[in-house]
Amino acid sequence: MTPQQVLAINRGHWSIASLHYISDWNYNEDRGQIRTGHGPANVTRLRRFAIGVLKRFQKPGQYIPEMMRQLAPRPRQVLDYLRLTAHSAGAATTGP
Repeated sequence: MTPQQVLAINRGHWSIASLHYISDWNYNEDRGQIRTGHGPANVTRLRRFAIGVLKRFQKPGQYIPEMMRQLAPRPRQVLDYLRLTAHSAGAATTGP
């Protein structure tokens, strides 16, 4: 393997590991109470979707946990990010 291939594999691993870290740390996923049927997988998908949306609007130097704390008391702003309200036109470009 070339050094570039080794680095690519390493970066790929850590990008996945960081997603798991964000999910576990911010949502306390390891202590979840949903254990039956498709519930755990569906909740994980929703959480990853939420993280993906936050990453889409993340500014340099801004952290996902910080964004979660800012948006938690403002569900309307979350809907604006997803362009689900009439006031959404400029919301997707401005961020929190």
